[in-house]
Amino acid sequence: MTRVLLAEDDPAISEPLARALRREGYDVDVRADGRAALDAAAENPDLVVLDLGLPHVDGLEVCRRIRAEGRSVPVLILTARADEVDTVVGLDAGADDYVTKPFRLAELLARVRALLRRNPADAAPTSELVRIDPEGRRAWFKDEELQLTAKEFDLLRVLVREQGKVVSREQLMREIWETAWFGSTKTLDMHISVLRRKLGDDAAQPRYIATVRGVGFRFERGEGA
Repeated sequence: MTRVLLAEDDPAISEPLARALRREGYDVDVRADGRAALDAAAENPDLVVLDLGLPHVDGLEVCRRIRAEGRSVPVLILTARADEVDTVVGLDAGADDYVTKPFRLAELLARVRALLRRNPADAAPTSELVRIDPEGRRAWFKDEELQLTAKEFDLLRVLVREQGKVVSREQLMREIWETAWFGSTKTLDMHISVLRRKLGDDAAQPRYIATVRGVGFRFERGEGA
């Protein structure tokens, strides 16, 4: 699911906007100040909707720090200050687009969709260990190309995209097999087992694809390599 970080301190704006984004199918994380927004940005959202007038750390500084950390996540700025100087400064800070308040909800959602199309959530997931070419449907592990079936490739792509985070069995079944989860995940377990073998992983003590009992799986960031 596409994750959107919404950094806005005014509940009269953040609450209806979060509801609208969720109706569009996005997973929305709402933060009400700049420090909390920076913490959430470290969790690699797919899009940041960022109010300029945040307390503690303002939106421009949040944007600058996101870019200084090398993050390429698209940033859509919300501002009540419509004068040209603030707009230019906002874009110079690394923002991708801006919407002035008051805004029409339909326009903002259109801007969100446009930014996500330019920066698809799974465009090129990478890790220290794995490089993936989504268009060519090819994957390399430690610079050696993996020979993967279609489902194995999709499974690895999702796990690498979410590296360091637990991906639930339900999410994997929905994204890869396009089916609701009704309890049995033998097919998923079999594919995990084969994928581990192709990565040279030890099923008893996996270094790359960890099992989180009762929840799902996590692709490690490479510390165990």
